[in-house]
Amino acid sequence: MSNYKVIISGGGTGGHIFPAVSVANEIRHRFPDAEILFIGAEDRMEMERVPAAGYKIVGLPVSGFNRTSKLKNFSVLVKLKKSLRMARKIIREFKPDIAIGVGGYASGPTLWMASSLHIPVLIQEQNSYAGITNKLLGKRASRICVAYRGMGKFFPEDRIVMTGNPVRKDLEHIRKKDMEALNYFGLEADKPILLILGGSLGARTINQGVRNGLGLLIDAGIQVIWQTGRYYYDSIREELKDLNYKGLWFSDFISRMEYAYAVADLVVSRAGAGTISELCLLKKAVILVPSPNVAEDHQTKNARALSDNSAAVLITDRVVEDQLVPAAIELLGDREKLNYLSEHIALFAQYSSAERIVDEVVKIIEAGDGHK
Repeated sequence: MSNYKVIISGGGTGGHIFPAVSVANEIRHRFPDAEILFIGAEDRMEMERVPAAGYKIVGLPVSGFNRTSKLKNFSVLVKLKKSLRMARKIIREFKPDIAIGVGGYASGPTLWMASSLHIPVLIQEQNSYAGITNKLLGKRASRICVAYRGMGKFFPEDRIVMTGNPVRKDLEHIRKKDMEALNYFGLEADKPILLILGGSLGARTINQGVRNGLGLLIDAGIQVIWQTGRYYYDSIREELKDLNYKGLWFSDFISRMEYAYAVADLVVSRAGAGTISELCLLKKAVILVPSPNVAEDHQTKNARALSDNSAAVLITDRVVEDQLVPAAIELLGDREKLNYLSEHIALFAQYSSAERIVDEVVKIIEAGDGHK
């Protein structure tokens, strides 16, 4: 049987949406007659990104709990109750063979209701530290696909499968110091290149660290590709309008990430699970600056999984404005240390993750395997 009916739920950030779409693409590639329905949170980015990828999505009114004001959580509970009712109706009408959760607000009510209706559930946990929702759902899941070792402290050990996080297909075949990529950014092959990533919106402290040390980078002859993020681009462009340095390329967004990774000798990045999976696969030396503004501080835990194993350098957000550029200059001047980081981060790479997750989906459906 190949006309499977699959629900995929979750989102909220690109780190959740991209793996979800990758899994959907692999299902569609393998089983062209499969029906795939996404369930997201109605005010989050998946409501735009998923249709753009060619899939139907239904939105739930669910939102996250407010950690600072308990009074505001009354409306959250009302939305959650409504979302559970809506999820039950959607599941009963669609009649899926399996429900897949990738994290994010909508995956909670969707997977809870699916398991209550005896639909098998698969969780794709991207981080090294499982969130509250996934920990609760893990007891009801047939399979938990993970990207880090040691996840038995959060989930039933016999249901865990190491698959890694899906990464963009175009990143699996990049060529280092590719001339086409160098020309795209207007950079030279014989000078070190630092890639700064702060996410699509930007990271204030990382940007300030680059601003503080840009003169030092220029004096050291280091070329820079700087993704400023949407929130900070205009002010940075105004600041740098009179700067005449050919070794600097900056923009709010990097549309050709495969080119940026291809030429970078060192990357500076937040520690989101998706980005870390890409860096491992591409064997990139990296300075990780975990965002302090995420649930349960999971980015720090992601970063430590690498830094504790000599696979990355960790700089906390609290000190990054002062320490980022000196640390980057020191690393870029030490080819042996860059190679050491590259070799160690490669040990964490997981290949063909979407394919391996879909292998598990097929096994569950064919076995009629649900934990009720």
